[in-house]
Formats: sequence, C-alpha cells, structure tokens
Amino acid sequence: MRGGSWLVFLIVCSLVVAGGGRSGFCAGFALYEGSARGNALGGAMVGRADDPSALFYNPAGITQLPGIQVMTGLTAIAPSTDVVAEGKTTSSKDNVWLAPHFYTTFQFSDRLWFGLGVFTPFGLGTEFDKNWPGNLVSYNAVIESLNINPNVAIKLTDTLSIAAGLDAVWLDLDLENRIGLGSLGSTDQTLTGDTFGYGFNLAARYQPCDWVALGVAYRSEVSENIDGHASFSRQVAIPGYLDLVDKDATGTLKLPDMVFMGVTFYPTPKFSFEVGAIWTRWSTYKELTIVYDTPISSGVSSVTRQKFWHDTWRFQTGAEYKAANWLDLRVGYDFDEEPVNSKYADYLVPANNRHLFSVGPGFHWNNWSLDLSYTYLLITDRTVTDSATKNFINPSVFENGDAQLLGLTVGYKF
Repeated sequence: MRGGSWLVFLIVCSLVVAGGGRSGFCAGFALYEGSARGNALGGAMVGRADDPSALFYNPAGITQLPGIQVMTGLTAIAPSTDVVAEGKTTSSKDNVWLAPHFYTTFQFSDRLWFGLGVFTPFGLGTEFDKNWPGNLVSYNAVIESLNINPNVAIKLTDTLSIAAGLDAVWLDLDLENRIGLGSLGSTDQTLTGDTFGYGFNLAARYQPCDWVALGVAYRSEVSENIDGHASFSRQVAIPGYLDLVDKDATGTLKLPDMVFMGVTFYPTPKFSFEVGAIWTRWSTYKELTIVYDTPISSGVSSVTRQKFWHDTWRFQTGAEYKAANWLDLRVGYDFDEEPVNSKYADYLVPANNRHLFSVGPGFHWNNWSLDLSYTYLLITDRTVTDSATKNFINPSVFENGDAQLLGLTVGYKF
C-alpha cells in the first residue's frame, strides 16, 4: 500500500473508532450492527464469517482470510418513537447515534491466525423533553460501549476451525431524570460514570462440504462496576432530611452472555444464503442499583430499579448474489424479541418486538472493498397497564416506533 493510501486509511480508522458507540431502541440495549455487509444480510454472517467482520459474528471464520486484512466503518442509527402517558403523546427527540467498528486479521501460518476487533456491543440513546410526563424515570439516557477484542484462531483440519478471545468492554453511562420534592419543587439529577469489564469469547466453524457451512460463537457475561458521579441542578440540603448535593456514586451492571448460531448454504458459486439465531441471556439483568457515597435522604443511600428481563431470541436470515466480479447484492430480515417484561417496563427502553428489513450492495476493486447497507427497523406497539412501579410508570402506550440505519464499511487486503 502506498504512503498516501496508508495515511488516508489510518485517518478513517481513527475517526471511526473515536466516534464512540451510541444507539437507540435496540433489543434491550444490545447492538448487532457489526459491519455494513452484516447489516445488509440481517446479521447472517455466523456460518459465512468470510471477511474481517467475522471477529464480531464468529471469530473462527478468520482462518479463511489470507495475509493481512483490515476493515473499518460505522452504522448511523436514527430512531423515533412516541409514548402516550397521562393523556399526552410525547415524541422522542431526533438524534443520530453511531456504532463504529474496526477489524484487522493476520495469518501467521497455515494453521494459526490472529485478529483484533474494536466494535460496539451495547448502546442506548433515548431522549425526551425535560418536562414530559415520564421525567421522574428518565428524560435522557445514553449508554456507550466499545469492545476491544483480540482473538486467536486455529484451523484444526481443512473443515474445522476454532477461536478464542478476550473481551475488554468499556462502558459509559449518562442518565438524566427529575426528582420531585413535594412542596420544595424539584431538582434534575445527572448520573455519569464509566468502567472497563472483562469477559471471553469462544467460536467454531465447520464446513464439511462446498455447499454448507455451520458456525457457532459464544460471548460471556461481563460485569461492569461503574464508578460515577451524581450531580443536581438544584442543590438541596436539609440536615437529617435531604442531602441532594453533588456526590460520587457507584453501580453494577451485568452485560448478558450471548450465543450466535448460523448455517450457510451455497447452492451455486454466485448465490448463498444463511439462516441463524442469536440467544441473549437477559435474565442476568435483574435490577439496576445506584449507591451514593453519602445518603441522599434520611437513611437512604441507594436507589434500586427492578428489571427482571427475560432471555430472548433474534432470528435472522440473509442472502447474497454475486452479480459481477465487482458487485454483490444482499438482502436480509430479522425478528428481534424484546426482553423487557411489561410489568417492569420503563421509559429508558420504550419499545417492543422488532422487525428489521435490510438491503445493500458490496463493491470490489483491486484490494479494496466498499459495503453499504440500509435497514428499516419497525417496532410493534406496546401497551403498559400493570406496572410494578406505579408511582413512576403510569399506564402508557409505546407506539410509532421505528429507526433508519445506514451502514458503511471500507476494507483492504494487503
């Protein structure tokens, strides 16, 4: 690669990774946008796993990649939803959140490969007007993350490969809500904090013949112990009664373990399709507790919000057609289950089950590749009538939820 091309490529990589990782209205707050090609195929890249984004979908697949390969890009997500509460319809604010990705793979020998992925496994962005009816729960919630994920992959035989890696997950939390003080009025609370948590991943890919390949990958649970800070727009201190002044706060958040599965079929040299699923163990997310370093009121030094989410499935399928040596055409579909139980629904994730419809082309010239994707995400309506936290979550309807997702990925083979 010439010096000028190197400079351009490194600048693009730096901008993408520095862009942060935010998203909105994903399943819970998991993200599945690992690459533009993967987006266009509905995430059906687990059995396929034949480009550097395999580090996201199934790292065992990097044993198919000769030499050194690099891939980077992002997915821009523009979500929207309406919440009907207390007889008033409130629309979420228009935002565009970014989910970046960067991958590089290196073939060390005929049997051994190394890979490094940096991508966004979790994210959340939900913002409403400060004065909307649900502001006691939240009017702005942002979760950002990046997973720094080195992997080692081994080709055990010509048909079977395995991989293992470390997940170092950075998580940043920013939550804003209003606290009612009765006759004293109210104050706005901002909770911020970040941390690193660690886990691991394991993967395998098996291709017994030319026309079928099977893949499976596991990512472990990651515990995030968040060191943060609580600040209040109006400082209220009444000895023995209230102490709403800026102070440190901590919290623990468990990111769920996940299993990726896929079977890819190659009926002809130009056409392939995959069917698969992702299982996410959201039942690990039972509550969110914030502990303040000093009590915020008489005898109260922590606040707990019960969650009791349930495990979910994401079913996905995608097809790819090689229309020319320089052009691939792709289409995908996903059905994504919502993990939030209606009894514990809240306004941080005002959503329901989702349908995702995706398309996108892939372009190739010399050692370069460019993948593009467009996804329309449709969220089914939800009515919440039996909340376990009636003082905060009144009978509500989540409706008109959708999102537009645009993906772009650039790749180079050395």
